[in-house]
Order: sequence, then C-alpha cells, then structure tokens
Amino acid sequence: MTTTLLVALLVALPLGQEPPADASTALEPVESPAPQDIEPAPAAEAEGPAPSELEYQVGSGDVLEVEVIGNDDLSRLPTVQTNGAILLPLLGEVQVAGLNVAEIQRKVTNLLEKDYLVNPQVVVKVSQYNSQYVTVVGEVNSPGRKPLRGRTRLIDVLAEAAEGFTTNASGVVVITREDGTFPGGERTLTVRLSRGTPSLQDQINLELPLRNGDIITASQKYFVTVDGEVNKPGRYAVESDLTVTGALSLAGGRTRFGADDVRVRRKDPDTGEVTVIKIDLDDVRDGKKPDLALLPNDVIDVPRRFF
Repeated sequence: MTTTLLVALLVALPLGQEPPADASTALEPVESPAPQDIEPAPAAEAEGPAPSELEYQVGSGDVLEVEVIGNDDLSRLPTVQTNGAILLPLLGEVQVAGLNVAEIQRKVTNLLEKDYLVNPQVVVKVSQYNSQYVTVVGEVNSPGRKPLRGRTRLIDVLAEAAEGFTTNASGVVVITREDGTFPGGERTLTVRLSRGTPSLQDQINLELPLRNGDIITASQKYFVTVDGEVNKPGRYAVESDLTVTGALSLAGGRTRFGADDVRVRRKDPDTGEVTVIKIDLDDVRDGKKPDLALLPNDVIDVPRRFF
C-alpha cells in the first residue's frame, strides 16, 4: 500500500495464526492410548458455508462447488446459466439464482433426499464470483471492475482489489449507489479518511458493505496556492473545509509586512473566467465577515502593507 491510512488499519488486524510449538515440547514422547480407548472416527459431516457467503445471492456466471459427500460421481462445479439454473446429475436443472449458498445447499439436499439418497450430506460453496461487481475509479493503484465476494466492505475493495491509493489521492472517497439508496436515503455517500492512524469514524466508514453496481471514486488531491507576504509561500493541499485563514496558517502566517486585505483569485473551470475576491482579515477576526472556504486551485495573494 502507498497510503498510511489503509496500512495502519490493516497491519493491526490479527493474522489468525497459532504460535509455533515449542521445540522441547515437540520432542517429548507421546504415550499411545490403549487399544480399548480408541473410538471409531465419526462419519464425515457436511460443512456449513463460509460466513462471507451467507449474504451473497448467486447469479448468472457464478461458478459453484457442489459436493455430495460419499458420492463423488454426483459432485460438480456447475456454472449458473443465464436462466438462473445449474445442471446436476440426477436432478437436472436446479434454479439457484437469487439464493445464497445455505439456501442452495438445503434445496439440493431436499431434492436428493426426496427421490434418490438417504440422508445426503451436501456442501455448496461459491468457487468463482462472476455475477456481481463494483467499479473503482480515480486515485487507486488498480482501478476497474471488482467482483463482490459475499459481504464485501469498502476496505476490502480499496485495500485488496484496488491495491490501495496512489500518492495523489486526497483520502476522500465517494460511493455512488446505482441500485437503491444508503440508509439515510441518499444515492451518494462521501467518506473522508484520515491520514495516519485511522479514527473510529474511519473504521466505521471502511466497514461499509457494498452492493452490486456501486461506483467507488477515490478523489484526487487538490491544492491552493498562497503567495505574497507569507512566511512559507507555496502550494497546500485542500483537506476538509480549508478556509483563507487556515491556508495562511499553513503558510506560516503573514510576515510583518503582510497587509490585512488579501485577495483570492478563483478561476471557473468551465469558462476560464477569473474572479478576484477581496477578504478583510480584520472583519473575519471580528466576526463581521465569514472566513471564505477555498476551492481547488484558488490563489491567495497577501500584498505588502504600506506604512
């Protein structure tokens, strides 16, 4: 990853690995149980679906793994056809589109038990996710269509599928929902991710579950320019709601020659027309005028004061 906001969160996740066994313990002799203590191994049981698959509704193009334990000739890797069905031995076409793996598992089990097998043990998994996608665009290292795999979260797509942000990313991510709305009724949700250690709100935002058709846009970093009588003239990134006084603070404040009347040059991106906005810092400090919120590519000019 090229951005610390995702790396800091990911490295904190537990690896889920057990510590290696102590060498001295591994070399100790293990006493074999007496023959009469050995119990027969239990019969194989069907495994349940993985938690991430429980919410995933399969569709056309998905490849399933259907295993009938003890009956290898009935096990298959069927693809969900355009009519929503898979083809299985004995059963023929079985409609599965719109069902999750647990529902498919029950359906196949019931169909086999009804006419063919006694107490069949069936395991169904998704082998390849090909029916549901989100689209990632903007300042990520690997943009494009990314498949949804079960309960896919925003962090799953940004950190794994899209391989993190580019160095030009601002940390602002816009999610556009093509199918339905977010809990508040909005079609668009804007998420601002902090740089450095993720905040609690960042972690909540990154857990956002995605839907088929969502468009995730990683916004690029924008700048304003501070020029004239400031201690550190230059370009500064626009983060959150940067104002004139905030930008002057980033630039180290005014020199002792800096005037109170500053100018903001703003260029319309559509027409190219330049507007000059005059700001009286005394009025801003006294609360008489609002502190102007800056837009990308604004230029703040602090003129020299005349004594």
